Amino acid sequence: MFDIGYNKPLYILPFDHRSSFVKNLYGVEGRLPTDEEVEKVRDAKRIIYEAFQKAITLMIPKDQAAILVDEQFGSWILSDARDKEYTFMLPVEKSGQDEFAFDYDEQFESHITNFQPTFVKALIRYNPEGDRELNTRQGRTLKKLSDFCHQNNFKFLIESLVPPTKTQEEFFKGDMKRFDEELRPTLTVHMIEELHRENVEPDIWKIEGFDHKQSYEKVVEKARTSGRENVGVIILGRGGNQASVDTWIIAGAPVDGVTGFAVGRTVFWESLVAYRDKVIDRNSAVDNIAANYLHFYQLFTEHKR
Repeated sequence: MFDIGYNKPLYILPFDHRSSFVKNLYGVEGRLPTDEEVEKVRDAKRIIYEAFQKAITLMIPKDQAAILVDEQFGSWILSDARDKEYTFMLPVEKSGQDEFAFDYDEQFESHITNFQPTFVKALIRYNPEGDRELNTRQGRTLKKLSDFCHQNNFKFLIESLVPPTKTQEEFFKGDMKRFDEELRPTLTVHMIEELHRENVEPDIWKIEGFDHKQSYEKVVEKARTSGRENVGVIILGRGGNQASVDTWIIAGAPVDGVTGFAVGRTVFWESLVAYRDKVIDRNSAVDNIAANYLHFYQLFTEHKR
């Protein structure tokens, strides 16, 4: 096993959302956004970036803070983050797809090389009890990305979502909370196991949050098997309300191997909507987002001790 893993604390403010920003924040659906609408999305992302930098000046150590932002609407931010030596992550998946596929297709390597991110991030939807052919195709594509990252000294992060199959939805009668508590932890472990068999080797697994410490322990154990003892696990916010994300962080933070979080919409969405609707001004939006980001940082570090 080659040198793999990243087990330092890492507190990620992700705002690589593309289709959801265009559609849900600015109401663009069924067409391409206008130049004016594109600039509004870019400005919203600059607000989040300003809040990230403010949080660093207030409390979060620079070497533990990170951003995740897309090239489409955040290319200037990516370049500025590189110049300022922030930890930053570049997503490489097409936005809003059920099957992982490269944004920019076979040119993905040149886009990564151009920005020189600290981490390359891949979002996948993968249920090990789902479509076997789909899972196999995704595994092969992810191996290509994994190999490229490790051969070129880029760290690799997988953001994994485990959506229920139709059969699982029927079994739980649509009760997603039961699915999350009773089955998703086991499915997450099996997903990691299957991708390891495909020689997909992320340095960090970014997983959906769990309510119970034991669920994190099982995932970390599987993520760190066979020479992978430095691989980290990050708690994904999944757009949950603050109370839900608090629960996931409180359960996961004490677990050895859970090294941080990636909370995005819960941190910034309400403030961006209020700014869009002219309920608050730009400075207030920055302040609110920074405060929300700091809340999760303080919560995680308090429960990590």
